[in-house]
Amino acid sequence: MPWKPLEGDEFPTLGFDVADWMTAYLLRPDTDNAEPFVPTQEQLDFLVNFYEVDPITCERVKTRGVLSRPRGWGKSPFVAALAAVEAMGPVLCDGWDAQGQPVGVPWSTRRTPLVQATATTDDQTSNTWDPLLEMLRGSPAQDEYRLDVMDSFVALRRGRIETRTSSATSVKGARAVFAVMDQTETWLPGNGGIKLARTLRSNARKVGGTTVETPNAYTVGERSVAEMTAREADLIAAGKVKELAARTLLYDHREAPLTTDLADHDSLIEGLRVAYGDSSRDPRGCVLHDPPCTPGWVNLETITAEFWAPSADPAQMSSDFLNQITSASDAWLSMPELRAIEDRTKVVSSTEPITLGFDGSEGRKIGLADSTVLIGYSVTQKHFFRVGIWSQPDGPAGEGWTPPKLEIEQTVKAAFERFNVVGFYADPSAGWAQLVKEWEAAYHGRLKAKISASEPIRYPQRNVSQTCQNFADMLSAIRLCEVTYDGDPTFTAHLLNARKAPRQAGYVLVKPPDDQDCSKIDAAWGAMFAFKAGLDAVGKGAARQTARRRPRRIY
Repeated sequence: MPWKPLEGDEFPTLGFDVADWMTAYLLRPDTDNAEPFVPTQEQLDFLVNFYEVDPITCERVKTRGVLSRPRGWGKSPFVAALAAVEAMGPVLCDGWDAQGQPVGVPWSTRRTPLVQATATTDDQTSNTWDPLLEMLRGSPAQDEYRLDVMDSFVALRRGRIETRTSSATSVKGARAVFAVMDQTETWLPGNGGIKLARTLRSNARKVGGTTVETPNAYTVGERSVAEMTAREADLIAAGKVKELAARTLLYDHREAPLTTDLADHDSLIEGLRVAYGDSSRDPRGCVLHDPPCTPGWVNLETITAEFWAPSADPAQMSSDFLNQITSASDAWLSMPELRAIEDRTKVVSSTEPITLGFDGSEGRKIGLADSTVLIGYSVTQKHFFRVGIWSQPDGPAGEGWTPPKLEIEQTVKAAFERFNVVGFYADPSAGWAQLVKEWEAAYHGRLKAKISASEPIRYPQRNVSQTCQNFADMLSAIRLCEVTYDGDPTFTAHLLNARKAPRQAGYVLVKPPDDQDCSKIDAAWGAMFAFKAGLDAVGKGAARQTARRRPRRIY
């Protein structure tokens, strides 16, 4: 029988059955009495989405989940409950009942379940493991499933729940049907976190299993697993990932509004209410549901007092308790600054004057090459937009990669055909000097903004003081929200990766100091070239030329 939606259903899900199983078989941790574990409405919302079932194939849709909330929200007990239900509960669809609803069965009907609680250190695994032991010892699940609940593992009649860290050599061969990946904002290349995440996901894919990450807010530029997953979610939101792959990731991140004023009591309380949702102990109840859920367990007044302690670090407190993404101390831009100028609605017409910024690269046989970028800037709308970004593919496909010069040449040509280009500044290094000369010969007559009469496009990299001033001007325009940008995920990543390198006249932008050819910043340089060309074009009166141009097609 095919799926028949009940009132209010958007898709078939096993989430309600999973929540019922948790309440029936698990105990609430951190209590003296044997109380059942009851998911909050917010946690139930996650379960409903994570256990979505395809109405045609009767297979689980989501293979990866991310639950990003502030400290104290209750992530650890919740994912401990997820680990238990994945080991024993009705998490697989086995057809439809008489009402057309999915029928759930445990993994043990298909294979011997292995469930892992993972982290980069033993201390981190205890975040999930300790509440899991409390939820199982003396619980109905222990009697019903004849569990042997040991300090280091849980033995089932058929299956096992265990802990693993990045130092464990056996992770690669252990095909877990479910893995909790805790605090992935701390999973970095240097501590083996990136490799561990890849292995866990690969193991899960091989058996049709799933993984769930539970990060706090990450620091931009550290290249953590949490940051990489967030950028993947950005690509999905921007429509850059094929729908079939996009459907498999459930990315559930919530943070306080960027307008939250840390110095204002009422504003800070409201920001904390948003971040903590159902776990907030505000007497007015939660802000997520109508009617509001009853108050939770997190005392917001206590957290507010911690924000105002003399020794408090505002950036760290915002990350921990408002769940707001933070930036490294030497970062050129922060995530809030970029979000403040993001505008995906603007359309750049063929008549308005624009400028282009180009930064080229050359391929490498070892490591990853820099990206080659072409960034546009609307002089009248004061809006940055991506024209082209060419990057070396990961893995074997990227070996010996070089930028596709013919494609890049065609993209530049197409930009001049489609747009009213009044300025074009380019970095001629990395083997692009000859092509820059050809562009100067082909397009110099159209350009209002020029580096010089003899070399209108070639940007003078040796003029460090001018470069420092250009970056300072661009940063000022961003912080004052005088400009906008299109929110392209790759463009965003390049801007957030950029670090300030001091020079006598100010600073230029470089990669993070510990970069291992992973962090690209080329689009930040391309944007600066386009922005400087835009300023020079305005000085030449280019903005007043628009009305007399013959209309062209919209980009």
